[in-house]
Amino acid sequence: MAAGAVDTTLRGLSDRLWTAVIGRDEPAALRLVAEAADAGADGEALLLDVVAGVQHRVGTEWAANRITVAEEHAASAITDRVIAALAQHRSGPPPGSPGRGRVTVACVDGEWHALPARFLAELLTLRGWQVDFLGARTPTPRLIAHLHGTNPAAVLLSVSIPTHLPTAHQAVTAVQSLGIPVMVGGAAFGADGRYARLIQADAWAPDARAAADLLAGGLTGHRTRQRQQIDDLPHLADQEYTFIRRSRAVLVRQSLAALEDRWPAMRSYSTAQRERTAEDLAHIVDFLATALYVDDAALFTTFTTWTADILTARRVPAASLRLGLDILADQLHDYPRALGFLGAARDTLPAMPTGPGSEVDA
Repeated sequence: MAAGAVDTTLRGLSDRLWTAVIGRDEPAALRLVAEAADAGADGEALLLDVVAGVQHRVGTEWAANRITVAEEHAASAITDRVIAALAQHRSGPPPGSPGRGRVTVACVDGEWHALPARFLAELLTLRGWQVDFLGARTPTPRLIAHLHGTNPAAVLLSVSIPTHLPTAHQAVTAVQSLGIPVMVGGAAFGADGRYARLIQADAWAPDARAAADLLAGGLTGHRTRQRQQIDDLPHLADQEYTFIRRSRAVLVRQSLAALEDRWPAMRSYSTAQRERTAEDLAHIVDFLATALYVDDAALFTTFTTWTADILTARRVPAASLRLGLDILADQLHDYPRALGFLGAARDTLPAMPTGPGSEVDA
């Protein structure tokens, strides 16, 4: 069959799988991928182009507010079971492929987006690796204990949410202290892998196929050190990151009270709406702290721009986010790096309305 015909077939399969997944029809989803596998569909294409492609679409639809959180969770759960079904359907590595050795794949502690790592683990298994997949939220001490017992050729760590970068730094350092190279991947490291280089990971890959290719070539020239220091980021000497992390609860509580004073519309919020607002403020503080950790305003600005888009899709005035940044800046007036990051993010957002009829007392 011509390549174009194969691509067309996969696109059609992807559309049918999307319909089944978003319709919460798990039997149909399982049947579709099983039939495709039985018909000789390429395993990697089926896994990454079809199943992973559908999961990416789930995330896109959630961000656009076209599906609910519950629908996103249900769809992701079906995707996870589809991956498991494909793994059971696989009889083993392709005939004649040599075993490549043992590797460990895990998400860092706190990271609950396990599907990207799961796709990688399955791809590496398809390519002949013996994979220990430790799943979501793997505490670093448990990871290290596992490595002591298995001594893999490499560890591959997945991080989707940037606020877990400090934890990733700790995990990378701990693994490298054992003399084991670490490859990292996931959206948290930036489109160009800049934060992977900052925390001195041995390698970074933008996607699962690239990770598998790099691993096959060997992680040569890695920077593993027996005693890498976790405090090798000189900008942390100003203690701004440490202060904001330790003051998180106070900053959120005070910001919530100030927001209610300056935005009268919030006084009519339900308990659930107030809780969501507090969660949003906590995310702002967390991302600000992480931006300070990596010393990159762009990380925080990207987050606030994304948040504004999410709020707009949910018919919440994005300008309210700007007010939240102003309030947080009032509390952090003695911290110049934090103020600079807040100012850069604030400048990308629409201004709050002013004048007669405004909901905000400027």
